[in-house]
Amino acid sequence: MAQPKFFLQPLAAAICVACYSASVFAQEQTAIIQTLAPIVATAHQGNDANGLIVHADPKQPIQPIPASDGADYLQSIMGFSSIKNGGTNGDVTFRGMFGSRIKILADGTENLGACPNRMDAPTSYISPESYDRISVIKGPQTVQYANTGSAATVIFERNPEQFDADKNYRGQASVLMGSYGRLDHNVEAAVGDEQKYIRLNANRSVSDSYKDGDGNAVPSDWERWNADVALGWTPDENTWVELTGGKADGEAVYAGREMDGSQFARESLGLRVEKKNVTDVIKKIEAQVNYSFNDHVMDNFSLREFNPSGMMTMPMASNVARETLNARLAVTHEWNKLQFISGLDSQNNEHSKRSGSLMAPYQDQARNKDMKFRSYGAFSELSYQLSDQNKWVGGVRVDQVNVKDLRSESLEKRYNRKLDKTLPSAFLRLENQHPEHDAKTYIGVGYVERMPDYWELFSTAHGNAGSVNAFNGIDTEKTLQLDLGYQHEHGALSSWVSAYTGLINDYVLMSYHVHAMPGMMSHGKTAGAKNVDATIAGAEAGVGYQFTDHLQADVSAMYAWGKNTTDDKPLPQISPLEARINLRYVQDQYTLGALWRVVDSQNRISKDQGNIVGYDLGESSGFGTLSLNGTYHVYDGVDLSVGIDNVLDKTYSEHLNKAGSAGFGFAADEQFNNIGRNYWARISMKF
Repeated sequence: MAQPKFFLQPLAAAICVACYSASVFAQEQTAIIQTLAPIVATAHQGNDANGLIVHADPKQPIQPIPASDGADYLQSIMGFSSIKNGGTNGDVTFRGMFGSRIKILADGTENLGACPNRMDAPTSYISPESYDRISVIKGPQTVQYANTGSAATVIFERNPEQFDADKNYRGQASVLMGSYGRLDHNVEAAVGDEQKYIRLNANRSVSDSYKDGDGNAVPSDWERWNADVALGWTPDENTWVELTGGKADGEAVYAGREMDGSQFARESLGLRVEKKNVTDVIKKIEAQVNYSFNDHVMDNFSLREFNPSGMMTMPMASNVARETLNARLAVTHEWNKLQFISGLDSQNNEHSKRSGSLMAPYQDQARNKDMKFRSYGAFSELSYQLSDQNKWVGGVRVDQVNVKDLRSESLEKRYNRKLDKTLPSAFLRLENQHPEHDAKTYIGVGYVERMPDYWELFSTAHGNAGSVNAFNGIDTEKTLQLDLGYQHEHGALSSWVSAYTGLINDYVLMSYHVHAMPGMMSHGKTAGAKNVDATIAGAEAGVGYQFTDHLQADVSAMYAWGKNTTDDKPLPQISPLEARINLRYVQDQYTLGALWRVVDSQNRISKDQGNIVGYDLGESSGFGTLSLNGTYHVYDGVDLSVGIDNVLDKTYSEHLNKAGSAGFGFAADEQFNNIGRNYWARISMKF
């Protein structure tokens, strides 16, 4: 796998450069010791909309060990879990929901994966530390983005650069070392003046396979790199133009899959324009267009010793690709107490695939397109300040979606190969301030219709009973959800809660069983899709207390519940009740912390049902893990963080972990375990 030469520099050189640069910077500046932020154990700070929107700083180290991808970081935010394949590239769930119910955006655009089994989920192409902020909008409470997520909208954002005459550069870098060969390099550097800038974000992450608490090796090694560059132009304080481009690649061994990911290539190009204060009423016009090409390869021989098992009776490789073009135009108006944003957006993407073997490499085969997707949307979102204490926020949206089935077998069998759907969505929310009680609240109701995604339409063996295939056999999903929340802060005590309940008509459910076709060999359990009606409910909550000026603690918990009301069964693949107890001692120069994560057992399951990545294997046991961390402010701009995850070396498996691959010797329905005791250290600097 080709890599930029930057990433091949040894760790020692990286640390020396970081420390030397920081020392030079410190000599040029007046030494100011700032209060050091503790390691993030539960990210629920910096809320907007009275707690509905959660912000997180991805440049802060988190525990467990700092994230290798977007899914890793999102798990520090209450409500998120991950379906794990191995050591990296998990697939997030939020409140028990999965896939395109969670909208993942990077700098305002969507970058979709290509694997028919979501080996390369959208978060696998995201390096969190390259971004300045993560925002999570819970529930269907915004309509500003194409094909709105019903469970949540997640936005990874970078800020535009701003320089003045006194300083025309800035940067930051970090190096992380951990157990089992974990080594990360991250660099962000920008130079410019008042009217232009150039920024580079580059990172590399590698790790060997880890061991569980019993000392057994779990195949999970990975290597990945990302490099992105941005050219910005700011001719005046109200104008911003930015051109971006990037490349990435990686490979990962998966304990929970029959094939590994031997390539995660990404190419991207984008243009973004923003004009502020156009008139007294038109406060901002923003437009952007983004192109991405994800080229993913999976095989069962290049990263593991080939071992015939299950349906993998010979060395095989599959190359899939997704080409995506996103465009968006939005205008923000402000008039007295009214703020109004409206716009248009579109998405076009095509999916292709080819396969091969050792004797017939996939590179020699032609790419065959199997899907073409187009959507065009219009939205309007309004907020009105009723008084100093009350604000209404609402929005409506309409998407016109067209999906084409380009598979040759569908043409040969003369199936319908075109779907056209008009999908409405809307929400209304009231936000309240209660200064007399030091409290804030929100309550909102949202409705969204969701087009079944590529994985539901093309990766399943069938649709509803009587349909010829999933493409012609699944209805659109309709979600009506109530979201409400409360925040309180008084003296040393703070508390918060976000709760929800919803009705989902035509929920797309995956059922796994043997789909043996007449005259064809069986290939074991595969997914079939059907629509059911469902009810969901749950909450995230937390309480914090400041014991002294330096000692603070908080307790957070999350619970999700779902029922398939059509079949009178629980919804599958929902994480159990989880609590996190976080204790911190914070000084100006250093911090110490302890995190105790407690997870309950899960007995609400639907065996052999789930989503395109995993299904319920059986009831799971509860567990608890203890982690310790510390941060030391070396000098201005340089911080050292250390941590020990799973201090007691517990052997445990998450409820959502996949069953281990038979090719690695795992028994049928045996889930692989999580990492055992894990040491790590991270040095970061700013200049």
